[in-house]
Amino acid sequence: MDGRGQRVRPAALEDHAAIARIERAAGEMFRGTALEPIADDEPPTPRDLERFVAADGARICEVDGVPRAYVLVEELDDAAHVEQVSVDPEVAGRRIGARLIDVAADWARARGLVRLTLTTFAEIPWNAPHYRRLGFVDLPPARQGPQLAARLREEAAHGLDRWPRTTMARPVEPLSASRTDRGR
Repeated sequence: MDGRGQRVRPAALEDHAAIARIERAAGEMFRGTALEPIADDEPPTPRDLERFVAADGARICEVDGVPRAYVLVEELDDAAHVEQVSVDPEVAGRRIGARLIDVAADWARARGLVRLTLTTFAEIPWNAPHYRRLGFVDLPPARQGPQLAARLREEAAHGLDRWPRTTMARPVEPLSASRTDRGR
């Protein structure tokens, strides 16, 4: 555990209820915005979580021993794709989401991948603008691999393309240039 009472650990199937709670709490941030229907989206299913746990791509951040955030990451094309990162709004502003992005970068580095990708809403402050502050840039369609393009089609089939979205990427720094205070 670090000095902020935070500990990042691998997620387990038993964490599904906590992940669902975190996702529902994070979804409430969309209430009162143009994206309000997102607040009612279902969290990852136990089967979804099982897939990420099996691939060692699920992490939980505990704050004072309570799960308060999570990240799901998987390999798509030549990148570590951040499928989801959610933080309970009660602990927002503590850089937990940024820390989980760093954890995803470590996951990528361990697999020899040189970039992170994600898809997100373009205009919500805690989405694309936040990721830009973390070093992500918009990734044009011509630079998206076939698996990422397929993921975008899946998202559109679920109706996420009703709102402006963007695909983003960030390089993964070599180990010698990476931060060493990730607290694992």
